Amino acid sequence: MYILENLPLKTDFETKRVLKKLPNARAALAELKGVAATMPNPSILINTLALQEAKDSSAVENIITTHDELFKAELNMNLVKNIAAKEVQNYASALKIGYEFVYKNRLITNSSILTIHKELEQNNAGYRTLPGTDLKNDKTKEIVYTPPQSKLVVKDLMSNLVDYINNDELDDLDPLIKMAIIHHQFESIHPFYDGNGRLGRIINILYLVRRNLLEYPSLYLSRYIIQNKATYYSLLQDVRDSNNWESWICFILDAVESVSIQAIKLITDMKREMQNYKFFIRDNFKFYSQDLINNLFKHPYTKIEFLQKDLKVSRQTASKYLNELANSDGNILTKVIIGRDNYFVNNSLLKLFSEYDYKL
Repeated sequence: MYILENLPLKTDFETKRVLKKLPNARAALAELKGVAATMPNPSILINTLALQEAKDSSAVENIITTHDELFKAELNMNLVKNIAAKEVQNYASALKIGYEFVYKNRLITNSSILTIHKELEQNNAGYRTLPGTDLKNDKTKEIVYTPPQSKLVVKDLMSNLVDYINNDELDDLDPLIKMAIIHHQFESIHPFYDGNGRLGRIINILYLVRRNLLEYPSLYLSRYIIQNKATYYSLLQDVRDSNNWESWICFILDAVESVSIQAIKLITDMKREMQNYKFFIRDNFKFYSQDLINNLFKHPYTKIEFLQKDLKVSRQTASKYLNELANSDGNILTKVIIGRDNYFVNNSLLKLFSEYDYKL
């Protein structure tokens, strides 16, 4: 039976194999941070890529939605009847709330974790207080792990974990190794009745922001976990069964390197498409502005109200801009009518995300 101990653990995490993988992961992450910083408006990454992470992280838990459903949910949650799309949108909102708190305070607190979870699950259940929670094999329904049952133990372990997250002097491990330990500890505490996997992946991102390894939430390990889902769960359990920290940490380092490289390409492709839009609109219309480009890439599906707010123009003017772009021969926007409302799809951005998903 696996007994959770307070962090830091008296374990040698810095094995030869781990230290060999660490430089490549750190280098890829540093390059990602630099590329992300070159975006003309950070809200593009915070908004658009947060939706991609929300989609991927939810898919790990078999919550499946399409980009089309997801972007419609961003426009108006009432438009979407698909429960999965609403759950993914809640994830994106929870990630943004957590990011704003950590970016401002450089801390991850119990209170902030509870706030993020409330947004994620749309309830105020808080940490588990009742016994009876077990983790089971999806196929065989066999119990593979029983997390702490006592509400006092859960509370104490979470207080210790939060202290470990925020107190960099508790040990001198590299932040990426610490992130792997933090993620395993959180998933093993399993402090909530539901949403632990998705919240744990949000904490990964927030921890890297807190340690200044990311400026914006642009690294999404969920993509790698989807690609290696069976291995992910197996290695989580292998630590509990065999104390095999080395393989678990190496898995996380491989994930950081792989996803950083993929995110660098995606952001680079987005910047290229932004330039293409910039040249086309500037050469063909009198209403070009960088704020207009930012709006079209912050909202893969935009609408008149979004443009009106971002550009500080009248509704009539915003409508004129979007309709002229949709009617142009540049194929940059497609007008979609749903009910009484008009929506405008960024064709290039939607294609990029579709190609990105195709490689899964």
